Amino acid sequence: MVEAAKGNSERALAKLISHVEDRKNGWKDVMRAIYAETGRTCVIGVTGSPGAGKSSLVGEFAKRLADMGYTIGIIAVDPSSPFSGGAVLGDRIRMRDISTCESIFIRSMATRGMLGGLCQAARDVVRIMDFAGRDIVIIETVGVGQDEIEVVSASDYVVLVTYPGGGDSVQAIKAGVMEIADLFVVNKCDRDGADVIVSEISAMLDLSTETAEDVPPVIKVSAFTKEGIDKFMDILSEFIQKKKKGPHHQKEHVRQEVMSILETDMVNLIKERISGNGNMEKELELILSGKSDPYSVADELINRFSVIENSLKKQ
Repeated sequence: MVEAAKGNSERALAKLISHVEDRKNGWKDVMRAIYAETGRTCVIGVTGSPGAGKSSLVGEFAKRLADMGYTIGIIAVDPSSPFSGGAVLGDRIRMRDISTCESIFIRSMATRGMLGGLCQAARDVVRIMDFAGRDIVIIETVGVGQDEIEVVSASDYVVLVTYPGGGDSVQAIKAGVMEIADLFVVNKCDRDGADVIVSEISAMLDLSTETAEDVPPVIKVSAFTKEGIDKFMDILSEFIQKKKKGPHHQKEHVRQEVMSILETDMVNLIKERISGNGNMEKELELILSGKSDPYSVADELINRFSVIENSLKKQ
């Protein structure tokens, strides 16, 4: 599958992604094998509140990038199903106009309960698409509002999409989300109120950034009427060219990736140990009977792991 995916087989690429995403036997061996040949792709993160038209905008500019000769990979991160754990495929339905384009590969993924809208598996899929030769990978996040900041750790360039008529526009771009964006896009500018949104965002940026050079651009577009899309493409194209000349791996991105893998593995290890020996059930009974509390139980379990670790070191 690895060799076939590198040879531009979309079927093999889809199978390889599924193998890694589902964490089947040998998935880490796959990632180790391909890692040295990654780092060349440009990763664009697209985030924003639900209803902002992220999918429509991604579909439009992905098609234009493909027309420019780039090969594109799209990761559409959808909410997890509470029953199957899979993605609901809503974003993929909205991108049906580009789903038959040969140079565009679309993959829907579930958040798998990650608050920031992006799981480690999504980072792994970026690596796989990178290995398979995709020039640009676009991550479209689930759109959960202010907690949507995880995308920055996996993206080279972050586009924040908002729109007029979506309630309190300032609330939608507060603090964490506002600080990660490299470009602010007011979509659906054919509606009334788009200029007001642009003014509000620009005013907030002027107050929160130290110099004029650091202020991200704010533009108006309409994925429906195509207004402003040419300017949007000019900004993206300029960044893509800069990325080609830059380093393959950025230190902070690698740091975040290592920490994400470590956190996931440690949590899984702890869950496995606790569930396997039945300790959790006993502790839950103590809490329910009023003899203990969740904080004391968590501290006790951590202490047990510390004792086990110390005994292993002595051996």
